[in-house]
Order: sequence, then structure tokens, then C-alpha cells
Amino acid sequence: MADVAIRTEGWRTLPWKDYQRNVYRLQQRIYRAARRDDWQRVHKLQRLLLRSWSARCLAVRQVTQDNRGKRTPGVDGIASLTPEERLRYAHQLRYLSRWTTDPIRRTYIPKSSNPNELRGLGIPTLRDRAMQAVVKLTLEPEWEAQFEPNSYGFRPGRSIHDAIEAIFNHIRLKPKFVLDADIEKCFDRIDRKALLAKLHAPQAVMRLIRDWLDEGVLDHGQWLYPEAGTPQGGVISPLLANIALHGLETAVSTCTRKHPVVIIRYADDLVILCDDLDTLKVAQAIAAEWLATMGLQFKSSKTHITHTLD
Repeated sequence: MADVAIRTEGWRTLPWKDYQRNVYRLQQRIYRAARRDDWQRVHKLQRLLLRSWSARCLAVRQVTQDNRGKRTPGVDGIASLTPEERLRYAHQLRYLSRWTTDPIRRTYIPKSSNPNELRGLGIPTLRDRAMQAVVKLTLEPEWEAQFEPNSYGFRPGRSIHDAIEAIFNHIRLKPKFVLDADIEKCFDRIDRKALLAKLHAPQAVMRLIRDWLDEGVLDHGQWLYPEAGTPQGGVISPLLANIALHGLETAVSTCTRKHPVVIIRYADDLVILCDDLDTLKVAQAIAAEWLATMGLQFKSSKTHITHTLD
């Protein structure tokens, strides 16, 4: 009854701090269960979080008020919501099993590294972004319990400065050879079947993610149906990319014991460090082979071997 009473109040009067505490406590329980490999408990808690009124309200607030792209419309043209509409969206997010995904609108922005080159973004509708935010709240703690230690991009509590510090700590006492690499069109070429095979989510979440990946894209009036990749621009896309690349560090770092190999990754950019050049080349070959299993490859123009003294 208290939950129903809250929904009848205004959006601005909702107890946001209580909602954040509720979600954080559930996420902590999911994280601890995942660390114990108690997957039955993980899925039970995830289903509880998916139905949580607190999580749904926070997800709607994130995509309609907090995110920088909050006023970017999807194919339905909706770019903003009234407080009453936000409450209605939060109520609709409960019906996970009956949720139907919307097509994605493709837009292009200049790349920061090369303004003459455009980056394609897939913009879901506001309602799909809100649902993606709920699913992300559910999946993130499970995968934070599993992600490799030197992965820094698009993760809570981690930044590019942490990646720089990690590189500095590995090269400050001894010079090393460095493979500076970039994964070519990572978001656009991820093998969807390989990605879905990695997920261990509840059935309703798996269906939603599959629908988001397979949804049509409206690009300058033309409908496209890509067979690979995750739409760069969706709320859940960075998490899916990290899940796809999970395992690369383990595969590379265990290639030899004589000369330790360290891989530090920020999203689709990475460096591999080793004090032996031949071992580094072996690590590069292993990394390229592992990426091929996910439908990915290194970008030759941005991949090269150098030395820290240079």
C-alpha cells in the first residue's frame, strides 16, 4: 500500500536517497552471490531488482534528467517527459515479459581523434533507454564480480586516470616493450552469438537483449538490419562491450611464465607490456586470435610496437 501511495505523489517528492540505498543494497547482494558462484541466488536477486520500484524510478530519472543525451529523440521523436509521464514510464517498466522493443535511430557525430571521420550512434527511444538502464542496474554487479582487474573503461568507480596509473606502475621500475593497439569498429562488429553465449541472465533479460541487438536501424530514411555489433549510443552498450571483451586479459597474460605479460584495457583501446620483444609478439598473436572468436580484429593503422624509453 505504501508503494501505491508513493506513486500517486509528484515525481519531485519521491524519496530518491532511499531509492538509491535500496538499489545499492540489492546490487551488493548480487555482487556477493556472484563472487561465491551462487548463480541461483544471483538470478533470484536480479529478478527482485528488475521488479523494484526504486530501480525503475532511478532508471527513468537517469535517461530523462541525468544523462547528457537526455534530449536526443529516438524514432518516436520524444525528447522530454513531464513529471507525470516519468511516473507512468516507471510503472510501465514493470511489465518486463511483455516488453516490445522499438527501432533505433542512427545519427552521426565527428570523432574526437579525427573530425573528418564520423562515428555512427544508435539512439533508442526514451522508453527503451529506461528499460536498458534497469537491465544495466541488474547485470552490472554480477559482472563487476567477474571482470578482469586491468579493465578500466565504462566501469563504476574507474576512469582513464586509473588506467594511466596502472601503466605507470608497470613501467616505472623497468622499461618494457609496448604493443599499443586499437580494436577496429569494436561496437559495430561484436559477434552477437558469442556475446549472448557469455551472458547468464534471467530468460526475460536474455530475450530483451537479443531483441535490442536484432532491432532495425533507421539511417537517413533507410531501414538497416545489421547482423553484428551493439548499437553504440544505447545505455547498456558499454556494458555489453565489456562483457564481450572479458577474457582477453586472461588469455594474453597466461601466454608465458618466463616473461610476464600485462594487458591494460580502456574500452576498445589497450596496451600490452612485456620486457621481451619476442614474447610480446606472441602475446599479440594470441590477442588477435582471441578477438577473432568475438568477430573483432586490431586496427592496423593504430596498432604498433614501441618501447617505453622511446
